[in-house]
Amino acid sequence: MEHDDTREGLRCLVTGATGYIGGRLVPELLSAGHRVRCLARSPDRLRDHPWADRAEVVAGDVTDAASVARALAGVDVAYYLVHAMSSGTGFEETDRRAALIFAEQARIAGVRRIVHLSGLTPVGVPEHELSPHLRSRAEVARILLDSGVPTTVLRAAVVIGSGSASFEMLRYLTERLPVMITPSWVHTRIQPVAVRDVLRALVGSALMPSDVNRAFDIGGPEVLTYRQMMLRYAAVAGLPRRIILPVPVLTPGLSSHWVGLVTPVPASIARPLTESLRHEVVCHEQDIARHLPGPPGRPIGFDEAVRLALQRVREARVTTRWSSASVPGAPSDPLPTDPDWAGGSLYSDHRELRVDASPEALWRVIEGIGGENGWYSFPLAWAVRGRLDRLVGGVGLRRGRRDAARLRVGDSLDFWRVEAIEPGRLLRLRAEMRLPGLAWLEMGAVTDEDGRTRYRQRALFHPHGLLGQAYWWSVSPFHAIVFGGMARNIARAAAGSAARDPQHTPAH
Repeated sequence: MEHDDTREGLRCLVTGATGYIGGRLVPELLSAGHRVRCLARSPDRLRDHPWADRAEVVAGDVTDAASVARALAGVDVAYYLVHAMSSGTGFEETDRRAALIFAEQARIAGVRRIVHLSGLTPVGVPEHELSPHLRSRAEVARILLDSGVPTTVLRAAVVIGSGSASFEMLRYLTERLPVMITPSWVHTRIQPVAVRDVLRALVGSALMPSDVNRAFDIGGPEVLTYRQMMLRYAAVAGLPRRIILPVPVLTPGLSSHWVGLVTPVPASIARPLTESLRHEVVCHEQDIARHLPGPPGRPIGFDEAVRLALQRVREARVTTRWSSASVPGAPSDPLPTDPDWAGGSLYSDHRELRVDASPEALWRVIEGIGGENGWYSFPLAWAVRGRLDRLVGGVGLRRGRRDAARLRVGDSLDFWRVEAIEPGRLLRLRAEMRLPGLAWLEMGAVTDEDGRTRYRQRALFHPHGLLGQAYWWSVSPFHAIVFGGMARNIARAAAGSAARDPQHTPAH
């Protein structure tokens, strides 16, 4: 990334580009004329983004100093957008170590500015009384501000935008519960901010003068309680007025499980969101407006932010979702490619059927699987498996899809993650439910030597220990029902859609 002409814009590094904010920031930086490099643990997850061919993607991890140093080489502005959402032990140390590595390597590389998106912390509350996640956010911000590199820290509360975890939580709580018994934090005052204003502040921060090294509060023009936000959401969405009955007995832990039961947001992610609502989170200064280029304009109001988010949802134009980021504790190992893999047992269930449809018609069914379309097999079994996963802290079956018809590598798909796509031929999913092992599901459309379309399906499981072995053999008797039914129903759906298409010509 040579930079000898200022007209070419700044050289920007974006960490967290596979996440909700990072995935939206990259095209905004490109539109502003900057050149972008992304640091990602799994570069393939960025392959199918519309902007992928205009940005450089390098493999690496913020906890690995060598890969961070390579990514920061020649960079003007470094965006630090990573944090651990896990509620398990050790996440604070991971956040601390990653921030220290990034700060040191940015200083060594001569980076002109670090830009970090953090959480809005309540004024006057001792740090030890903050939730672990807010406390960790504050510590990471301090580390970056003390790095010796001019740093901008943007502190936001609830971000309202299509696909954000905060918006999904608000949306599903309001839509699914006309009468709600809610935690007392529904009376907490909050200053929500539209995702468009967050992105505008992030892009504008790249051009701040070198003597600026501080944190800024960013928020929308209104301060609301969570109760008011739910009532206003219902009005914008055209829902009947909601009845909200707060009770004082729901702890943050119980609140997160309550949110997990009602919304697609699992308890592990709901907990830091609900914990942050225990204290008032309101902007105490608006200084950021003085540093943003161009006319500052008025921040988007809550009702307009909700309207814009709902419009994107209804038009299936949600570019990133809260589930775009990796799930804490979820397996990330790719499917072994060595046929004589020496990593241990690899159990599989194979299904193959002839389909009276073109490969294209079959592929449309395969790529449309999950979400509202379901899994073409014994819905009760899938629903039970999803509920069991939620009970043990997993993501469950309600994450749905980012797009109703199209998938890309890295998309979440209920309790799966898209690991590989060969358009028209193969879809491979990696399980992110809680399992005593690693699991994958492959679905493919092929043409045999006679020119006929065939559907191929393969479920694979690599057990961990005796518990994993026991799990496989305990569920294998149900494979004929679950996986056999899936194969038959997918083939039937493809044939049915082909028969309804007047231009369909069956493959022979």
